[in-house]
Amino acid sequence: MARKRWGVLMLDTQFPRLLGDIGCPEGWPFDLMYQKVPGMFPQEIVRSADSLKQHLVLPAFVNASRQLIAQGAEGITTSCGFLVLLQNELQATLPVPVISSSLLCLPQLLAVHDTVGVLTMDDEALGAAHFLAAGVAVKDLSRLRVQGVQKNEAFALAIMGNQLEMDVAAAQKSVVSAALRLKQKAPEVKHVVLECTNMPPYAGAIQVATGWQLHSLYQLLTTSSAEASK
Repeated sequence: MARKRWGVLMLDTQFPRLLGDIGCPEGWPFDLMYQKVPGMFPQEIVRSADSLKQHLVLPAFVNASRQLIAQGAEGITTSCGFLVLLQNELQATLPVPVISSSLLCLPQLLAVHDTVGVLTMDDEALGAAHFLAAGVAVKDLSRLRVQGVQKNEAFALAIMGNQLEMDVAAAQKSVVSAALRLKQKAPEVKHVVLECTNMPPYAGAIQVATGWQLHSLYQLLTTSSAEASK
């Protein structure tokens, strides 16, 4: 049986991509095809909804998506959870399934859990507009518990600064520290979505430290691929 081919809209990045990151093609149960969107750096995308809309980024991502589809992509995903803001527009424009962000897990999780956590790159920029774009109902926004990483630590500095190198041990420590802060302020949370596609490489360490069940782009893409193969 042929493996489904997902086209990945990549931000214009150069930082290291570890196993489990959407930018690392190894370890996924389907094929990944990549298209970098020139000029779309992390700092251009990890913003509030209003700020992103002002930058009129949609045409660039539509163009890159069409290039991937022309090369054989059977679905489109992205390398940044904040691009959930483009979910509806991309899906309305493109002839293939679009799964823009792990945040699309939230409606299903909220349907069965009282509260759900979100671990993100930037909890100041990630807001209601992103969750609403992911399909979360207004009445359920208060049931989300959101935590970001420290902006002055290794993980955020390497990614948001688009650095060539990253201290992986220090990055893991930063992500786990953010997870523990979320656990401390919301001990009732058992299910957590990793908004940032660069966080899954640290999922094992997060689970050991917190006992959470984690949800990421991996589950969404795997489920969609399995349904398509039926």
